[in-house]
Amino acid sequence: MSDGTFDDEFVGDLDRLLRWRRDVRRFSREPLEPHLLPEIIDAAELAPSVGNSQPWRWVEVRSADARKSVRASFTRCNADALHGYTGERAQLYSSLKLAGLDDAPVQLAVFCEPAVEQGQGLGRQTVPETLEYSVVTAISTLWLAARARGVGVGWVSIIEPESVTAALAVPEAWKLVAYLCIGYPAHDSETPELERVGWQSRTRPEKRLFVR
Repeated sequence: MSDGTFDDEFVGDLDRLLRWRRDVRRFSREPLEPHLLPEIIDAAELAPSVGNSQPWRWVEVRSADARKSVRASFTRCNADALHGYTGERAQLYSSLKLAGLDDAPVQLAVFCEPAVEQGQGLGRQTVPETLEYSVVTAISTLWLAARARGVGVGWVSIIEPESVTAALAVPEAWKLVAYLCIGYPAHDSETPELERVGWQSRTRPEKRLFVR
């Protein structure tokens, strides 16, 4: 609503959006409609940032060579990660599809600019990590904006940040925060895939809420 208040119907829709914001690993190869990625990024730009610094840097990865380098990094890291599990857990890990790098039509690397001048340092003198926290809020906002438009997002964390930075030829000082696969989900579900396959279920919030 124009006065900044929201009715119960909107609140219900927002809660439903939060439940449906899933980490997507299985994508359709259908290209996104051309207007969608700019719209989603525009929405993500509304995210809060320390000192209004907007330290995020979006890099759309279109180059086949760059994508190949990222895929190779994932393959190395995924193999190393598998060695950390044994028995049934190792079998389950090896069965998971942990990245959409082969199918997602859009790949987006999100970096933090640590020396950003915008904001004149407000709010980050004592906790400089707030710059990276700001980038994470932008990623979360992007995720919700995408889901609201029927677009899925998957966060690929099993990669080498230095390799990605080199493959994309961005400034070495930029810090990789996320590598995202974006596209239409092959299957929709409000239940996290890791919960569906028995890797890890959600626990009640009481386990994480403390009062002092």
